[in-house]
Amino acid sequence: MARFGHDHPASTLVVAGVRFMGETAKILTPGKRVLMPTLEAPCSLDVGCPADLFSAFCDSHPDRTVVVYANTSAAVKARSDWVVTSSIAREVVEYLHERGEKILWAPDKYLGSWVQRETGADMLLWEGCCIVHEEFKAKCIEDMKRVYPDAAVLVHPESPPAVIALADAVGSTTQIIDASQSLPNRQFIVATDQGIFYQLRKQVPDKEFIIAPTAGEGATCRSCSHCPWMAMNDLQSLLHCLETGSGEIEVPRELCERALLPLQRMVNFSAERRIAVRGNA
Repeated sequence: MARFGHDHPASTLVVAGVRFMGETAKILTPGKRVLMPTLEAPCSLDVGCPADLFSAFCDSHPDRTVVVYANTSAAVKARSDWVVTSSIAREVVEYLHERGEKILWAPDKYLGSWVQRETGADMLLWEGCCIVHEEFKAKCIEDMKRVYPDAAVLVHPESPPAVIALADAVGSTTQIIDASQSLPNRQFIVATDQGIFYQLRKQVPDKEFIIAPTAGEGATCRSCSHCPWMAMNDLQSLLHCLETGSGEIEVPRELCERALLPLQRMVNFSAERRIAVRGNA
């Protein structure tokens, strides 16, 4: 996320990402103008959780507390009780479980099942997944471990359970970076979007990071673990957005106000527990 330069008002934000990120920025800062390099970049988790179907699902389970991942539309957030990122999802669900609450979770079923295993909570999971993380395969990582026997495996919890079971550390993007710094290993097999590798190599330059493969033996592309929609935010579209002020995100005021409530619960919980909420993945 970047502010405009000196020729633009400070009340304008530019969000380089997928659409739900721009909507979330607008919800959190409704008085600001929020622009995106492209408004055509969705997210498979967002697309796989349409607000009308999700609302009906919630209505059919009125006894459950609704917890949704940040990778959702403003309308889905507005229907929820809590919004979480992967860095705080486990702690929020654990808190609700201790209060005796049953959870309705959406949209990522793999992240939800990991949180469920970690907390023991009663969770009803929406059937959604990230098209990038779903492609990781346990056999491929086992094959990589034979090549790099001393490497630790770092996995994002949006990955399938069989992949998570092989991990030395499971966590959000920031938590994966933290694990690479704290673990003694010199090599790491990393199962998450390739966008993380720049930061990994920048922050831990003395270690080696290996992309977990998503393709089988003999495939031309050994790993396609890169979000195609995030990649739509190229330098040319960003420059066009900065120069023209195009790509403004609009979220109706009433929807912003309703979606802000579950987001604010997460922010308040984070402050009370001193848990950093970083990013949305």
